Amino acid sequence: MPQFMKPDRRRKKPESYQERTYRRSAEQGDLVSSLVQIKETDLHIQADRDVTKRASELVLQYRLQIEEYIVRHPDFYATLVPMPLDNLAPPVVRDMLEAAEAAGVGPMAAVAGSIAAFVGKKLVEEGVAEIIVENGGDIYLHRQKDCTIAIFAGQSVLSNKVGVLISAAQMPCGICTSSGTVGHSLSLGKADSVTVVAGSAGLADAVATCIGNEVGGVNGGKAGINSALEKAKEIAGISGVVVICGDVLGAVGDVRLIRLE
Repeated sequence: MPQFMKPDRRRKKPESYQERTYRRSAEQGDLVSSLVQIKETDLHIQADRDVTKRASELVLQYRLQIEEYIVRHPDFYATLVPMPLDNLAPPVVRDMLEAAEAAGVGPMAAVAGSIAAFVGKKLVEEGVAEIIVENGGDIYLHRQKDCTIAIFAGQSVLSNKVGVLISAAQMPCGICTSSGTVGHSLSLGKADSVTVVAGSAGLADAVATCIGNEVGGVNGGKAGINSALEKAKEIAGISGVVVICGDVLGAVGDVRLIRLE
């Protein structure tokens, strides 16, 4: 099977594992951490118990479904535009196809969010009461209390100074971030961060790419953010969007911003 990478957002150079130091500050004292890394999939899971073994099995299962689909449908891996929906595809693949259709991007733009959500949902089905699954900055959140998610925006002065408050009533949900200035992701925009909140983590992941593409080099700052937020209003199924570009921040929808120390 191929080692899939993410043409739309996460095309990474082959490299050894590098510790994601931001995860230390994200630790929840009342939850147990599990780390699962299989090829490009790199999960930090916080739950009410250690789920390392079961989560690893689930990652292998969902990755195999995606990899086998890529073998049969090579365009699924490479295209930067939506593909036709396929009712015969495995559920995780259908989730990616539906997210791509809604966001107007290629289905691999949803891969991190979809895998995080499918792993999280399955563990909840099997008895885990509370869980946070983070996959390279894309999050599936299922908790019974309000949570604040910090926004990392690279070199922006607003990086880690702003968070999004997610109420218990909004969960389960996905919170996904794309950047045109941080990491090895392929983005056509220049935003330091685009954070999307949606009921579906796969959709949030795909929309983060779509909205990030709106903030270009000659259309940055306030103009780029305004363009991105107008685009966000056209996409059904998302709760809200936060865009940071340099020292400028814009938001739309049902998002509550929190100042972080």
